[in-house]
Amino acid sequence: MGIRDWFGRIFGREPEPPEPEEQRPSAPTAQDIEAALQRVEELVAGGAVPTVVTSRVRRVAKTVRETIPRLANLGMGSPQAYSVVATATDYLPEALGGYLRLPRDWADSRPIENGKTSLMLLIDQLDLLGSTMDKIFDAVVRVDADALIAHGRFLQEKFGTPGTGPRPTRLEPPPEPRSTLDLG
Repeated sequence: MGIRDWFGRIFGREPEPPEPEEQRPSAPTAQDIEAALQRVEELVAGGAVPTVVTSRVRRVAKTVRETIPRLANLGMGSPQAYSVVATATDYLPEALGGYLRLPRDWADSRPIENGKTSLMLLIDQLDLLGSTMDKIFDAVVRVDADALIAHGRFLQEKFGTPGTGPRPTRLEPPPEPRSTLDLG
């Protein structure tokens, strides 16, 4: 309670309502990311863009979909996890939207930067997104592969190499038979 509230109570004024707390938007869920990818794929469906664009958009979307279930391996706050989410919800839709807002003939034929048309620039952007998503996917899967390698080393240490059986802890000669009928 502040001094204004105290004076307000003394002199009969209504207290000011508390300021609403600033609510931050929640992080996108896997369903949000999938919905964003579907919207992008709908934009390129039906020949709205050249096939070279469609194939690259599908490549990026496929890699993002393969990466989403494994993002926990990187940690949800990691820059790589952010890049995957931002690619699906921002980078990919924005690149495609910028191209689609242009008249098709103009976008595909007029150089706008360094002798490249809008189509060429879009292809470069999609290739960059695709290679970046591939690298992130490789890093995510590498965590699982490293875990498999570590587990294999543990098992070899514990039980020996395949085909040789367990590693003996001490080499001891077999016990002497107690009688001639005792074979083992």
